[in-house]
Amino acid sequence: MAQTLSRRTALKGLFGAAAAGTLLAACGDDSSGQPATGGDNGTGPVTFGSNYSDAAPKTAFAALMSQATGSTSVPVTVNTTDHNTFQNNISNYLQGTPDSLATWFAGYRLQFFAAQGLLTPIDDVWEKIGGTFNDAAKNLSKGLDGHYYMVPLYNYPWVVFYNKSVFRSKGYEVPATWDAFITLSKKMQTDGLVPLAFADKDGWPALGTFDILNLRINGYEYHIKLMKHEVPWTDAGVKAVFDQWRELAPYQQKGANGRTWQDAAKALENKQAGMMFQGSNQVAANYDAANLADLDFFVFPSINPSYGTDFMDAPTDGFILPKKGKNSASAKKILEYIGTSDAEAKFLETDHWDVGLAKGLVAPTYNDIQKKSVAEIGKCKNVSQFMDRDTVPDMATAMIKLIQQFIDSPTPDTIATIQKSAEDQAKTIFS
Repeated sequence: MAQTLSRRTALKGLFGAAAAGTLLAACGDDSSGQPATGGDNGTGPVTFGSNYSDAAPKTAFAALMSQATGSTSVPVTVNTTDHNTFQNNISNYLQGTPDSLATWFAGYRLQFFAAQGLLTPIDDVWEKIGGTFNDAAKNLSKGLDGHYYMVPLYNYPWVVFYNKSVFRSKGYEVPATWDAFITLSKKMQTDGLVPLAFADKDGWPALGTFDILNLRINGYEYHIKLMKHEVPWTDAGVKAVFDQWRELAPYQQKGANGRTWQDAAKALENKQAGMMFQGSNQVAANYDAANLADLDFFVFPSINPSYGTDFMDAPTDGFILPKKGKNSASAKKILEYIGTSDAEAKFLETDHWDVGLAKGLVAPTYNDIQKKSVAEIGKCKNVSQFMDRDTVPDMATAMIKLIQQFIDSPTPDTIATIQKSAEDQAKTIFS
């Protein structure tokens, strides 16, 4: 573990450069930019930097903060920034004048900034909320040094979404195998539908397709080793992933690199597309409430019988305490509230696409998508956190660009070029 930490800590300068650009809007209210002393008495106001910029999650988060203020008497001002802008500029944000609290992700995206000393450990918060979560959620909230740095709120599955009315009217059956999936895609195409709505303008969505193909073909352990560069990107297993993707590419929506995932989800909702592989946090959240009852999903079909459908991406999102934020004692009160099953249940009264992480939580407001999400995530032997969270930031950035090249030209020559370039960059990044 120590070796991994020192290797990754050396990357901090690289990611700081990669995140160049304007700072996140509406940063913290400590204009000095110096670390807060934490000496407030726990009653001062806090600001919360949020990437919940789409309408539905923004509303759900506002409701959660209203409940948090009501429970703790700590005033909260939410400063919302576009999701991609927030993520791309997070390094500069944390090093500048960040908010008291911020939304962020589990996995290495958490560990990376904790190792840089940009986050405040919150072990004292976890002494009060530890009973709320199981060991998996606890481990996802820790840095490489074993200290806690995040309070998780929810996770969500990456699965294949479809409209029940379309499947019913066309007589389509849910495919359990790759061959059945391709056969269904061909049938949808002849029926005048785009088989798979697909978008990658933002760069990260297509990483999920690589993840699931890798998990289905090579398994969880291989996937995680690849993310850590313990397996080379020139390995035959990586080629197998892209070769499988080449078979799927003719059925994915064309022009993906110029399309946002929101537009792709609307193509599914408007029944122009038959299916869409993405997270419920995006697809279900993007549906109009009137159409949500028509939405359903199935787990990505089996490819290698040795692994079946044992694995999936099920990213966990939560909240961090920036080292340079102001009024840390008050901020910790908010985190203590968020880390209760009551807070999760209240959040899920408005959020109808994610699933809570509190032990034994049975939210009375869960709809069919959420109930099914709990069941399918629970069947997995392991869940990954998504490529841009399971590998170092610079490697994820490199793969975004390389996968976009593949989307534009899914040929054997492109695959060979991608593998060589990925490996060359990985050797530099992980050295």
